[in-house]
Amino acid sequence: MKKKFIAGNWKMNGSLAANASLLQALIDGSQGMNCLAAVCVPAAYLSQVQSLLVGQSVFALGSQDVSAQEVGAFTGEISAGMLKDFAVRYAIVGHSERRQYHSESDSLVALKAQRALSAGITPIVCVGETLAERDAGKTEEVVKRQMAAVIHTNGHCISEIVVAYEPVWAIGTGQNATPDQAQAVHAVLRAQLNAASPHADRVSILYGGSMNAANAAKLLEQPDIDGGLIGGAALKAPDFLAIMAAGSLTPSGRSEL
Repeated sequence: MKKKFIAGNWKMNGSLAANASLLQALIDGSQGMNCLAAVCVPAAYLSQVQSLLVGQSVFALGSQDVSAQEVGAFTGEISAGMLKDFAVRYAIVGHSERRQYHSESDSLVALKAQRALSAGITPIVCVGETLAERDAGKTEEVVKRQMAAVIHTNGHCISEIVVAYEPVWAIGTGQNATPDQAQAVHAVLRAQLNAASPHADRVSILYGGSMNAANAAKLLEQPDIDGGLIGGAALKAPDFLAIMAAGSLTPSGRSEL
């Protein structure tokens, strides 16, 4: 049975001291957990966090973005090859904040996923609708359009990605989709992936809209929710560990990631 996958997105938070304290608490508290986990940290801290994770087997290292370019005159960008030098295993692509504040298109997100895959890094591909789109009844249309771009560009290896459904209206707002609402969208994405690849059962689909210690268990019980992409709660060791504990109790019925 596939283990649940709990990934923490630190966003633009952290310091050398705070990172060391948080990771030590996570490593100490995660003993015996039966789930996969990752911490996706600001690029400035990749080297520090890589060194702090040495010797443990629970947490993988993730980045919060990756360039769509391989190399060259792209000031401020970080290539997949550079991330690989820091033993990065996962890279978030297409997070709603990147789409909103940096005008990232569906096609650019698809290219970023391709670059990550080419370097042996698993992209965590984020999709999700705004409140206006949900109110207009366009949730399925939006997430399927976003996912279709990634499938089109990466169809031959689409089973190697992770997907995160993050309803934009629930990110950092304290609101979250109900378990039934989240499951309905995850089921749509699962069907779309199944139609694209005979090996799509390998894909973990995470929920990424304000999952926290209080609601994690109910969300993770849903048949197509394979884990969580955690924002604010990822910065609080007790909360993140509680989500991991919930994930340890509810393995998926699909094959290993």
